Amino acid sequence: MSRATTVAVVQAAPCYLDLDESMRRAESLVRQAADRGAQLVAFGETWLAGYPAWLDHCPGVALWDDHATKQVFARLRKSSILVPGVETERLGALASDLGIVIVIGANERVETGAGNGTLYNALLVFDPDAGACVIHHRKLVPTHGERLVWGPGDGAGLVTRATRAGRVGGLVCWEHWMPLARQALHVAGEEIHVAMWPAVGEAHQIASRHYAFEGRCFVLAAGLLMRASDLPCELPRPDVADDALLLRGGSAIIAPNGNYVVKPVFDREEILIAEIDLDEIDGERMTLDVSGHYARPDVFDFGVRPSPRRE
Repeated sequence: MSRATTVAVVQAAPCYLDLDESMRRAESLVRQAADRGAQLVAFGETWLAGYPAWLDHCPGVALWDDHATKQVFARLRKSSILVPGVETERLGALASDLGIVIVIGANERVETGAGNGTLYNALLVFDPDAGACVIHHRKLVPTHGERLVWGPGDGAGLVTRATRAGRVGGLVCWEHWMPLARQALHVAGEEIHVAMWPAVGEAHQIASRHYAFEGRCFVLAAGLLMRASDLPCELPRPDVADDALLLRGGSAIIAPNGNYVVKPVFDREEILIAEIDLDEIDGERMTLDVSGHYARPDVFDFGVRPSPRRE
């Protein structure tokens, strides 16, 4: 009997630096995906409440003690979520009500204990049966300018979870070029992988397709949309039109052989939907299984230190 499931990728802009409106928009988009039969819906990197693209596009943000940049960081912190917190409770309840797995990226703040004051780039998975967050992964290494706003994550979220839709896991952006992070999820038996990006450009498409081929899993590559007009008003503007797209989407759904199930979509809002058959994974593992006969434990040792959190 076929193990068919229907998955969705939301390609849309959040309400940048506005957590309340972004939450309302996310809930509406999840309901739309559920109405179209989705059993799992995925959003892009730090969708709540927006990827800090101003780090790349606004000149002068890295200057020491810059008042405007500190104002924007304060807004980023206020629009970040606690895990657990009000927003995670709402998303867990929504997953339960709709019977749908929700995977979403968020800016996460910590207010007590270890890490107090730090922001993290988080990937969160909400399971409908638990009605709660079952994976809480923090991006291991913020990339380049991102280190101005996010702290380094830990290994506690390098896990997968069995859900109604299949066994789910995910990584954030350049973690897809970290071989050992990939292997951690391959060993964990991932069937559906959510690859979160700010936008899925050419190199990111290659990384996402390679991940599907290497891990023999389905990959949901999720990107965002962002116009220049969404940049923080406090910062110098780049020399582009307000309606110019800085983040162009590029979301796609990829099969375990590396081929597209749904080809990349650019420059428009869309909910990508596809029915996938998890039984395809078994056939592809005949030739390559990096956690099985290709792992060679007699030659290589592999392990993950989860680094339990103390806050």
